[in-house]
Amino acid sequence: MNKLILIAFASFLVMGACKQNKNVPQTMSITPPKADKKPKNLEVHGDVRVDDYYWLNDRENEEVIDYLERENDYYQKMTAHTTELQKQLFEEMKSRIKEDDSSVPYFYNGYYYITRYETGKDYPIHTRKKENLDAEEEILFDVNEMAKEYSYYNLNGINISPDNTKVAFGVDTLSRRKYTIHIKNLETGDLYPESIDNTTGGSTWANDNSSLFYTRKDEQTLRSNKIYKHQLGDDVGSDQEVYSEDDDTFSTYVYKTKSEAYIVIGSYSTLSSEVRILDANTPDGEFTVFNLRENDLEYGIEHFNGNFYVLTNADGAKNFKLMKTPVSATSKDNWEELIAHRADVLLEDIDIFQEYLVVSERFNGLNEIRIIPWDKNTPEHYLPFDNETYTANPTQNIDFNTQLLRYNYNSLNTPASVIDYNMGTKEKTVLKETEVLGGAFNKDNYVSERVWATAEDGTKIPMSLVYKKGLKKDAANPVFQYAYGSYGYTSDPRFSSVRLSLLDRGFVYAISHVRGGDYMGRAWYDDGKLFKKKNTFTDFIDCSKYLIEEGYTSSDHLYAYGGSAGGLLMGAIVNMSPELYNGVIAAVPFVDVITTMLDDSIPLTTSEYDEWGNPNDLDAYNYIKSYSPYDQVAAKEYPNLYVTTGLHDSQVQYWEPAKWVAKLREVKTDNNLLYLDTNMDAGHGGASGRFEALKEIAKDYAFIFDLEGIKE
Repeated sequence: MNKLILIAFASFLVMGACKQNKNVPQTMSITPPKADKKPKNLEVHGDVRVDDYYWLNDRENEEVIDYLERENDYYQKMTAHTTELQKQLFEEMKSRIKEDDSSVPYFYNGYYYITRYETGKDYPIHTRKKENLDAEEEILFDVNEMAKEYSYYNLNGINISPDNTKVAFGVDTLSRRKYTIHIKNLETGDLYPESIDNTTGGSTWANDNSSLFYTRKDEQTLRSNKIYKHQLGDDVGSDQEVYSEDDDTFSTYVYKTKSEAYIVIGSYSTLSSEVRILDANTPDGEFTVFNLRENDLEYGIEHFNGNFYVLTNADGAKNFKLMKTPVSATSKDNWEELIAHRADVLLEDIDIFQEYLVVSERFNGLNEIRIIPWDKNTPEHYLPFDNETYTANPTQNIDFNTQLLRYNYNSLNTPASVIDYNMGTKEKTVLKETEVLGGAFNKDNYVSERVWATAEDGTKIPMSLVYKKGLKKDAANPVFQYAYGSYGYTSDPRFSSVRLSLLDRGFVYAISHVRGGDYMGRAWYDDGKLFKKKNTFTDFIDCSKYLIEEGYTSSDHLYAYGGSAGGLLMGAIVNMSPELYNGVIAAVPFVDVITTMLDDSIPLTTSEYDEWGNPNDLDAYNYIKSYSPYDQVAAKEYPNLYVTTGLHDSQVQYWEPAKWVAKLREVKTDNNLLYLDTNMDAGHGGASGRFEALKEIAKDYAFIFDLEGIKE
């Protein structure tokens, strides 16, 4: 193995010195746009950074729009020869999707709820049927009709009143995640006159069917910071503010417990949380604090049968434990332990039923579903799963009094299934497996496996791989490597019919479960944030080296992809180890970390100090600056780069990738491709329609296929 590493390392040095992509299209006569340099001195802690492109931070500036449009024009001209390939990929991916599809119905409060799609239409149709599935269909929302006049449309937060006569819902038509809440009368089909702007879109009815609680956002930072109560029929201007989250490192939300007994207001930061509760039958009452916030104390609650069940990291329970407390005594000193903390098992969530407690756990990176009867004379058990590249999560378990647990299951080579599991008889019924149309797909034609790379500090980093059966290890194999690695978010291995367009062309698809996510437990997250954030980047690089050393691919055929905080990861790896990759896609990338984290007017900044650090502190400033991709751009060779953003992105502002690309154009020493593709109508999530989103993926794939010399 040492010899392999030495040989690989020597080849890295050679390729880093002279590698130029032989498949760069013959369009180099097209001159790339150049952003004007307008130096601005940014001084903090006595350190002066000169930002030549700070002026791009103004979407109202015509010069800025002109630059973005020139970049778009350059991208379109440079990729014009792939237009037919993009169309082919779009049609290919679309052809695998069952267009006239529908969800598995779920029953709630006297109705079956169904979401369905119709052939040729981008958006869902939300329906319900009263009492049985043979009843007449009632259309709640035909989003296709609602979205007709908009280039972007997102409906969320569908919230039916307890008496089934009204529905509140949120609409965003700009993709800045600022939703307007509307209320529809389900008896007449008419909208009530009131509309509530600048919200998260979600809302919660009290049990009186007329009091609606919702979350408002700060106009500038978009932090969810206030809870209001709206009385149906009243002017929105008279809505009552019931809670304000004044700590700008916290955000807030509101919901109703599964028991429908309590309205809950939650406040949270990265490392701390606090809950307030109110009897859902008395919406005009005062919320009471469940347990006062403490540094490093996180907790969430569920209510059942006179008790609250508390999922918490209290007393050093890094991987969380489950506690119980009576409704009359909710402070921490009354909590009684039900499930103890375990160093090797992450307790992720619970679902409560009349006869069972269902616990979602993660052991050795894998989902486990644990069934615990309340009857102590009945033994507990786990659902059986038989591979290492699957995802299984309970879903839509709304009723207490049922033996059936509904969960989703899929793996890298198995389409998603919705399954009902009888917790008493241990029988399972597959209600639906997602169809892959076209007749060519057979899950037995694909192989998935989990492998472990060794990080530079000796830590074993898992990767989930999938590829076409019969594929041999070969340096000429193309590999598409993905990771996210932030906020404790785990990139679980899931099936994608879209991904078949990679696999069927000989690609290996690899998910690197780098530190910064929760894949291996809470410690995995802690080891990839703050002053350990660089572990995320070096883990990904070490996974890349493993794929090369083990013969899956070579640096001439290795491609990397990441979005948002995963785009930060892409920006870091191309600064740290550009010689490893032939092409990199950075989607809505968070690449100007130090400047953004110093600007507390930008959405999400203050709430993320516990994730990245607060650069107003000198040590945090120096550490963040040492990896911030924009600050670390240097005069050297970079891989081929495709960078995407949205003009209206509220999470990663468009100017971060725009500045990054402008600086790369100025200083990089290679002739490799560099594209900035700005969606002038959308934000962080890209296009809103199910098929429009495929066009964006087709552009990603066409970029990589072009580099590989794949023409169709």
